[in-house]
Amino acid sequence: MDTPLAGALAAVCLLVVLACAVIRPYGRPEAVFAVPAAVLLTALGVIPLDHAVAEAAELGPVIGFLAAVLVLARLCADEGLFRACGVLMARGARGSPKRLLTSVFGLASVITAALSLDATIVLLTPVVFATAARIGARPKPHVYACTHLSNTASLLLPVSNLTNLLAFTASGLSFTRFAALMALPWVAAVAVEYLVFRRFFARDLAAGAAGVPGDAEPVAMPRFALVTVACTLVGFVLTSALGIDPAFAAAAGAAVLAVRALVRRGTAVRSLVGAADLPFLAFVLALGIVVRAVVDNGLGDLLGRVVPGGSGLLALLGFACLAAVLANVINNLPAVLVLLPLAAPAGSGAVLAVLLGVNIGPNLTYAGSLATLLWRRIMHSHEHDVDLREFTLLGLFSVPTALLAAVVALWASLSVLGG
Repeated sequence: MDTPLAGALAAVCLLVVLACAVIRPYGRPEAVFAVPAAVLLTALGVIPLDHAVAEAAELGPVIGFLAAVLVLARLCADEGLFRACGVLMARGARGSPKRLLTSVFGLASVITAALSLDATIVLLTPVVFATAARIGARPKPHVYACTHLSNTASLLLPVSNLTNLLAFTASGLSFTRFAALMALPWVAAVAVEYLVFRRFFARDLAAGAAGVPGDAEPVAMPRFALVTVACTLVGFVLTSALGIDPAFAAAAGAAVLAVRALVRRGTAVRSLVGAADLPFLAFVLALGIVVRAVVDNGLGDLLGRVVPGGSGLLALLGFACLAAVLANVINNLPAVLVLLPLAAPAGSGAVLAVLLGVNIGPNLTYAGSLATLLWRRIMHSHEHDVDLREFTLLGLFSVPTALLAAVVALWASLSVLGG
């Protein structure tokens, strides 16, 4: 197949896959549309079979890691970790919506960093709804914080986001080096988001809470789950230092909680398989192959002409802005798959700048990240409408300022610590 026709077909397949991921016709999983698209492009020779196999092999460890983290997060929820977080938030708020927002920011940032953004969206957002209702606060600022922080607060660790795992592999950094370089950008971006939220939702936060402070219920913090998560994080550091794939540490943590839950009959094998979300994993794999087809047939060359050169502040800002724009056009996961091969030759700084763009940028639009799409479904399940104009306006206030602050912070970290 000639290049123009192959490029056009690959682009159409990518757009159809992304549109179906957003709309989810008839409630079908994303994989129902992505897998046939990947098979079609391979069968027609748009992407050679060896390229598709190579892409699958490269994504395999990342997908395995994601499955383990999803199971780990679900088992932590079954142990009562997120319910305990809700009690702590209610206590810390003491009936004040402003203090509740602060608690949500703190907990969502930590949970996103340690257990991935999926835990914040799927497991923490319903808890935040319940906690806001418990103290009589308006839920909007607090549940909006969940979706913004699921993206922005996922900058810290390689394990916090699927995009991070991909960037971590491309950067050549160790686990601790990655975290050290991203710590300051993480703090800067979250701080900017907090200031914007306090200003943007000032009216909702000023409304007095009608509920009780929520300090009567004792906090039953699941110590076994907390210790397991802490040991898993230590395992990430050790496996990285030893050159072992961190997926093994994630799998070990998930296995410990899974065995405990199975022995105590707190879960079933079927539930564990469901927690791994196999259709979503298949979607990620198929999407990677479709994106590879688009890159191989023209998009890579096109973007290669506009990516900035060098590794200074302006170059980092250019990489981040390009990544943010592309994330809002084609979603952040395809965007990072497209840009990483172009950024890697410029060094780890450029790779991390791309990560800033694909993690912060998606807060501008609904389609920017899969996490935001999932958050919208959760909002609708709680009969809470999301206003497109308000969501976009909030993004216009937060995304440019948070992205600029994070890029400057990354540049400062690279200047002090080196790439």
